[in-house]
Amino acid sequence: QVQLVESGGGLVQAGGSLRLSCAASGRTFSSFGMGWFRQAPGKEREFVAAISSTGGVTNYADSVKGRFAISRDNAKNTMYLQMNNLKPEDTAVYYCASSGRWSPYAVSSRREYTYWGQGTQVTVSS
Repeated sequence: QVQLVESGGGLVQAGGSLRLSCAASGRTFSSFGMGWFRQAPGKEREFVAAISSTGGVTNYADSVKGRFAISRDNAKNTMYLQMNNLKPEDTAVYYCASSGRWSPYAVSSRREYTYWGQGTQVTVSS
């Protein structure tokens, strides 16, 4: 079993920055592929970014490329999402997810992920 807890969300003006964290329980965090997803009101949950088990491979949605950066610190069992140049359309609940298995890839499909956090709200004002 893997438990995930997100933090770092909040209210920010357009053009600002936030860093989300996802703290994972369990000793096998470093074995799992991880990802960030988001869900805006009335919309489906969508892929934001993913990172492979070792951190060597990353993948981003086109809408966040060049603005967001995903990273992980396996020694701290924590994954991060640095979000820069935020836009009002980035407003959503952000979820971290774990595949629960080792992966050399950074997978964008929701079907890859077994464990989910409770989400953290990010609101970007114009």
